Amino acid sequence: MRFYSFRFGCLLAFACIASLTWIKSIPSDGGSEISPDLQTLYERLLVAEQLGGQVSRDLSSILEQLKNKSKAANITYPTSNNSSYISTEIIRQETAKSGQQTFLLPNIYLYMPHLRQHPDSLLPNVVLGQGRRGVAMVLGIPTVKREKQSYLVNTLSSLLYSLTSLQQQDLLIIVFVAETDSDYVDSIAKTINKTFPKEVQSGLLEVVSPSQFYYPDFNSLRETFGDSKERVKWRTKQNLDFSFLMLYAQDKGTYYVQLEDDVVAKANYFDDMKTFAVKEDSKQWLFLEFSQLGFIGKMFRTRDLPMIAEFFLMFHRDKPIDWLLEHILWVKVCNPEKDAKHCNEQKALLKQRYKPSLFQHVGLHSSLPGKLQHLKDKDFGKQTLYQAHNNPAAELSTSLKHYQQHSLERAYKGEDFFWALTPVKDDYILFSFPQPIHILRYLFRSGNIETSGDKFHNTTVEVRPSNASARERIVAGSSSSYKVSDQDFIIIGAFENGIAEGEIEEMLQPISALRLVVHSDADVWALLSEILIKV
Repeated sequence: MRFYSFRFGCLLAFACIASLTWIKSIPSDGGSEISPDLQTLYERLLVAEQLGGQVSRDLSSILEQLKNKSKAANITYPTSNNSSYISTEIIRQETAKSGQQTFLLPNIYLYMPHLRQHPDSLLPNVVLGQGRRGVAMVLGIPTVKREKQSYLVNTLSSLLYSLTSLQQQDLLIIVFVAETDSDYVDSIAKTINKTFPKEVQSGLLEVVSPSQFYYPDFNSLRETFGDSKERVKWRTKQNLDFSFLMLYAQDKGTYYVQLEDDVVAKANYFDDMKTFAVKEDSKQWLFLEFSQLGFIGKMFRTRDLPMIAEFFLMFHRDKPIDWLLEHILWVKVCNPEKDAKHCNEQKALLKQRYKPSLFQHVGLHSSLPGKLQHLKDKDFGKQTLYQAHNNPAAELSTSLKHYQQHSLERAYKGEDFFWALTPVKDDYILFSFPQPIHILRYLFRSGNIETSGDKFHNTTVEVRPSNASARERIVAGSSSSYKVSDQDFIIIGAFENGIAEGEIEEMLQPISALRLVVHSDADVWALLSEILIKV
């Protein structure tokens, strides 16, 4: 409305100036005097010109105030440009300046008024991170200090185990350390940085924590649903943790998946989730379920996160997080005038279930002190702990001692995985072929989804060409950059992040033997979950 007033004022001013210019341009007819009526009109137009200029200046000032107010209204939650949380304080200041009254939009300060006392209380503390954005999928993992046992490293190892390099580039994993103890937060960050240095450096892994002023006084909470005060505090804090994490992640990718810090993932979970999400994208779902347990494996479109987080914040004192999620569905589609069956049918349209489940809960000790959780997802099924291949006939030998029935022979035949006690320097695994063979490529994968830490480190892949002239050329250094090992073996590769794979050049063919050689003492056991020698 004010914009149209401005346009009208400008038009009026222009008309006055144009009229005055026209009057001034009328010839005096040989010096004859101007008639009294025309003289009066001329004087009035001069006044109108002055008034028009003043109106124009006043309206320009009003327009500038409107622009400033528009900018203030667009100030959002500090971590994103998409959030609907508007600063109450800024609106109040602008209202006082203009002398007008306006409605205050719903925002986080209404649900958590203690945040007003600390302007920086909503700024996340990014301990580790490269600011990665624009990925297909964001995984959010809140973690807290547990009295008994931490499962976080195992959870991250499980999530990272089967990822390809392309998948790693299209994924962001955010670990939210939901504690205000800076020493504890730093200790978690150091552990993650030490255990997964490449993933942290690439930006795949981030570690964030809240401000020390983020949480309210939990002692003032009222007890509901027969829960103890300690349990009410635990579930309330969980609501706030999930909300913070969602708001932090909302502008970093297309899909957001809520996980917990005590789960394991199935191999190829990334592609399975992405494919299912794309397939269901045309439907009006609010979330996709990749586990039937609680809040584990729930996928949301990131554009929906501000609305979901605001709902959680609105009722964060009242009910557990999974109940609140169910209430969002009810509010969206249930008709109070129809029965429960109709309501359930409508809610089912807003959530789509993927089977089999891709995540399993493994933690026994809950983050709630004293609580044991025996939750298991029956739809998860059994994990695939090894990958079988049809390998060529070979005579096998190794200096490593295998554990129980997990022998090298069974692993080579595709019947099991090879699991050996802690390797030491010069330990080896040797594959000798009865007749020299042409090997197109090789793949050795160490660790598996449940024992992802038992990997080969500082271990080379070596071949022995049956052609003596090929060995001599390499030894002479005239035609290759390969390094020479002992016993006529040539080093062609090494384990990186638990995997060794590659092709073998024609100049080395045919191959009479292939071996893996350990070059330093290890700290953990070693496990081969996949052995592929493709001919």
